[in-house]
Amino acid sequence: MTNQATKKAIMEILCSTNRWPIMKMGIADLGCSSGPNALRVISEIVEAINATSSMLNRPAPKELMLYMNDLFTNDFNNIFASLPSFHKKLSQQKRNNNHDNGSNCFVSAVPGTFYGRLFPTKSLHFVHSSSSLHWLSQVNLLSYT
Repeated sequence: MTNQATKKAIMEILCSTNRWPIMKMGIADLGCSSGPNALRVISEIVEAINATSSMLNRPAPKELMLYMNDLFTNDFNNIFASLPSFHKKLSQQKRNNNHDNGSNCFVSAVPGTFYGRLFPTKSLHFVHSSSSLHWLSQVNLLSYT
C-alpha cells in the first residue's frame, strides 16, 4: 500500500516541476533504523524515480541526495556497511529496466530527533517515514519546505 502511495507522490513531484533536467533531488527517510531493511525503502524510492522519469520520457535527476535519519544512538555504521550491496542492486535495477540515465546516489546520515529542524530550507523534495511520525502529535511540514 505504501509503495503505491510513494509512486504516486513521486509522479506528482516529477510532473509538477517545469525544470528539466532536474539536477539534484533531496530525499529523506525519517526513522530509518539500522537493520537489514534500512536501505530497502530508499531503494524503492530511487526505482520509482527512475521508472517515472523513463515513463515521462525525461532524464532522471542527475544526483539523488539520500538522507538517512534516526536518533543519535542508531548504528549508522551498519547502514554504511551495506552501501556496496545497495549500489550494486541499484546498478542491476538500472540494467534490468533500461534506465540508462539513472541517478547518482549519495547517502548521508543525519542523526538527531525530528522534533526539531534537521534540514536546510528547500533541500528536500520527498520525505518518507514509515513508523516514526506516530510519535508526533503535530507535524510541522513548513520546516521541510
